[in-house]
Amino acid sequence: MQNCLGIYIEDNLIKYAKVSKEKNNNNNEFKVEAFGIKFFDNLIQSINQIVEETYSFNTPISINLMNERYLYYNIFSLLSKKDIEKAVETEFEEYCDENKYNQKAFETRYALVPNVNDKEKIRAMQIIVNKIELNKQKQYLEKHKLTKISPIGTAIANIAKFEKNENAIIVNMEANTTITTILDNQIYNVETLEFGSQEVLEKINHVENSIQRAYEICKETTIYTSNVLEDTKEQPHLENIMPTLYQVCQKIQEIVASTPQKISTIYLTGTLATINNIDLYFQEYLTAVECRILRPKIVEETVSQLNIKDYIEVNSAIALAMQGLGEGIQAFNFRRDSSVSKLSELLNFEINTQSIKETLSSKRFSLKGDFSTSETILLRCAVAIILINIIFLIFSKVLYKQMENKENEINTLISSEQQEISNMEKDIDSLNSKKTAYQSLTEELKSINEKISNIAERKNSIPNLLNQLMYIIPEQVQLTSLENRTDKQIIMTASAPEYDKLGYFVAKLKLEGILNDMITSSSRSSGGSVTITIEGELP
Repeated sequence: MQNCLGIYIEDNLIKYAKVSKEKNNNNNEFKVEAFGIKFFDNLIQSINQIVEETYSFNTPISINLMNERYLYYNIFSLLSKKDIEKAVETEFEEYCDENKYNQKAFETRYALVPNVNDKEKIRAMQIIVNKIELNKQKQYLEKHKLTKISPIGTAIANIAKFEKNENAIIVNMEANTTITTILDNQIYNVETLEFGSQEVLEKINHVENSIQRAYEICKETTIYTSNVLEDTKEQPHLENIMPTLYQVCQKIQEIVASTPQKISTIYLTGTLATINNIDLYFQEYLTAVECRILRPKIVEETVSQLNIKDYIEVNSAIALAMQGLGEGIQAFNFRRDSSVSKLSELLNFEINTQSIKETLSSKRFSLKGDFSTSETILLRCAVAIILINIIFLIFSKVLYKQMENKENEINTLISSEQQEISNMEKDIDSLNSKKTAYQSLTEELKSINEKISNIAERKNSIPNLLNQLMYIIPEQVQLTSLENRTDKQIIMTASAPEYDKLGYFVAKLKLEGILNDMITSSSRSSGGSVTITIEGELP
């Protein structure tokens, strides 16, 4: 029985699944032995815990390739294998020249896929990744038996059970969304979107302050469509989820419209596929195709609908484990550098002893008696060839060991630099948070100062008003009342024996600018005096 531990790695999140393979009547039977999800602060420590919990100390491990790019070239189908390889290299050189890239900075793999539009040509799918990022991934599992580093965009097709000649699309909504197009049961195209579950989890985490809580909220969220209407349960984070789902849906519509053959089924998987009724939501927009959740083909049909959701959320890890067990396109393995692989092929030569025996027999070579001249020459040549091969083998192994040591030194330096950069980023984040707190305190202090200033100003406003009135109020004019209703509104009542005295007083208030927006009421006569009410605001 063969085993493989599939590990799918994202920021702060690992999905893992240990899968076994056993042959039964010339058919491969797969079984999921262990699976789960782990949130982490220290990636290497979390990987060690997973290996320990699943008892995978000597088990091959298959992980996902990160930040890869997909390139496509159309090549004539009549070319030989060597010419096809040369054509792919030429196309990649042109791509690097056009984009001002250093060709040596990338590790590449390619495979041939069908060309639906032109039968005389074949379609080469090339995957490229930055060598520094690839070496960083290798360091995470340098103490374990890492055998496969594969792109999830192609590996995810391993778990699907397609009908004969089925045309389908697999939408894997993990941190970034990958959309894999399958035509006639073969991978035709893979497109990576820069938005997915990571965008949603970060928005919810900003509110909940817990990435694990954000993940659980996604699983508990239910989308209510026109076919499923229920408002009894509150869905507080739909505004953080729906924009991303709508973007994915729009992109799927574009791909379905541009695919040269009609798509019959869209399979949904990944973190966002755990949202309740998500298949119904996509079905409302994609009415021409059937939308369904991708159920792993190796999981027994007897598993309940409730438990199957636990398997679905680790589909990516199951797919990587199956890739490690020989399923899928094996050409897309970035575990070893292409140059090292070629050197290994040179070292793995064999000496055909049977051919040597037949040659010596035809020459009637015998070890009995004295050697003839021809036998001596032939023996010397054989010994020389064997010695040369031994020397070459020793030299090659020494050279290979030195190359591995140098590679380890470079990886260590890269890891150290990456750690320093990570520390710098943490310091920058700390400074930014302190800057934000300082700005907040400054704004609060300004607000308090303004309130104090307003209080002080209102405290002295009435005395100042009375002081001004003392100098302008005419003789025989009396203030019978003065009221400050709001911050600056003043209402006063004045009386005098004659109205002209009051008119002079009002004119003086306006002229001196003691009150703004003045309003005077009509005069009232009572007991030989005239009374008016004056309203206005302090300047």
